[in-house]
Amino acid sequence: MLELDNYYFATYNFITGIDEAGRGPLAGPLVVAAVTISSNFEISGLDDSKKLSDKKRRELYPLIMEEVIEYKIITVSVEEIEELNILHATMKGMQQVYQGLQMQGMILVDGNRLPANLKERGAEAIVKGDQKVSAIAAASILAKVYRDNIMIELDKSFPEYGFCRNKGYGTREHLLAIEQHGITPCHRQSFGPVAQHTLYFDM
Repeated sequence: MLELDNYYFATYNFITGIDEAGRGPLAGPLVVAAVTISSNFEISGLDDSKKLSDKKRRELYPLIMEEVIEYKIITVSVEEIEELNILHATMKGMQQVYQGLQMQGMILVDGNRLPANLKERGAEAIVKGDQKVSAIAAASILAKVYRDNIMIELDKSFPEYGFCRNKGYGTREHLLAIEQHGITPCHRQSFGPVAQHTLYFDM
């Protein structure tokens, strides 16, 4: 990770990292986070959020917020995901989260695609960037913890689906719950395992 950090800091004073959480789940919003850091940023244990335990992510979450120059977290609703599809919803979220920053450095985005407005600003997409660039790793942790908290709250309204455990992903528990109880307003109806169900959860 330090090698790429040092490469960009040799040219730029600030790096803005952008990442998302929640592209794959069957329920819940997409969350996109951006952080801007300087070369003084240093937190031990940063990595792709998926490689860290929930406990470790939650330990790092407040530290990241304290150490970055600036951060922004936004949600893209289920309705927007359904209207745009998940790829375009992700691109829209990345555009919005970047525009919400006051201090914008060299833009590095996790993955292999860039929104048009970020491409115009010279942004770069880095495959597995959350394992290679501190700013992206930090953004991935913020996005993941923030989204997990949303799903834990949704679990209180829809405990039958186990959102506090599966976070909306298509686990066996979740799929069985859909079979038994139908779908909720927080389910993504265009996603395959959900699309075949027309029965709505009875509030």
